[in-house]
Amino acid sequence: GDSLTAGFGLSEKESYPYLLQEKLRVDGYDYDVINAGISGDTSAGGLERIEWSLNQENVQILILELGANDLLRGLPVEKMKENLSTIIKKAKGKNVKGLFCGMLAPPTMGAKYQREFMAVFPDLANEYKVEFMPFILENVATDPKLNQPDGIHPNAEGSKIMTENVYNALKPLLRK
Repeated sequence: GDSLTAGFGLSEKESYPYLLQEKLRVDGYDYDVINAGISGDTSAGGLERIEWSLNQENVQILILELGANDLLRGLPVEKMKENLSTIIKKAKGKNVKGLFCGMLAPPTMGAKYQREFMAVFPDLANEYKVEFMPFILENVATDPKLNQPDGIHPNAEGSKIMTENVYNALKPLLRK
């Protein structure tokens, strides 16, 4: 993940991976959530470190949340798709289940870029048959009460909603 996973501007206990860990424990699931999010990371950065992530002990599920920084930097959509595809293939190659988190693009990027960018996520989820959450910031994005002053990163309340989004999408992959 990127800053959305890392918990940019939040305390560790307000980040969605921490909140997700708490939610899993309360609901009786025995998983350890590792926050491998790095603020500013692009799909290329995620690809560079996927081996490290997958080589951690007993990895069972990969929550893949990348692409927002590719978007913010206007990087080529095809390259992002290639990077994300490779990450998913590497996870599948190690029999690691995946939850693929989508991202939306604003119209300010241009209609063609927006259309191509937003198609990457469902296309890859369908191609590789991985669980898919269309938009990790559902019910958070664009709401000033749920975001930090930058209007991009969730605040503590927004992080709680993001955690619910992830948890609900993750449930089909969980085993007690």
